[in-house]
Amino acid sequence: MELYFKKLRETAILPKRATNGSAGHDLSACIDSPIEIKPGERALIPTGLAAEYVGELPAALLIYARSSLAVKQGISLANAVGVVDSDYRGEIKVPLINLGSESYTISPGERIAQLVVTPALLPEVREAADLSHTDRGEGGFGSTNKF
Repeated sequence: MELYFKKLRETAILPKRATNGSAGHDLSACIDSPIEIKPGERALIPTGLAAEYVGELPAALLIYARSSLAVKQGISLANAVGVVDSDYRGEIKVPLINLGSESYTISPGERIAQLVVTPALLPEVREAADLSHTDRGEGGFGSTNKF
């Protein structure tokens, strides 16, 4: 399997894993000047990259927050987890939200998220008149007394 990236801008930084054991490839901000995100605000940060995954199994590229930004600064993804579909060839952009109490400034080239290649199951969707019985049944939030 291979993961190809096309630089859409000269200043784009190719993703890389921080260590040999890293599951994700760090995505960097491809911006000309710093972007301030105030508490409660969102910003769509371009990476300057388009991607193509080539492999035998279908896959999706999932974008996750960087732990250090989330824990230390309150900077997370506005959509929790971003999904880059296998047929998308446009620029990958990262929607960030500031959940912290202080403004945070994204600098050009700063690592802002991580991209993980994940196998995608693509089942046929069918309507069913009934579903199989389970002990839990329709029990939802709190039904297992874990709250």
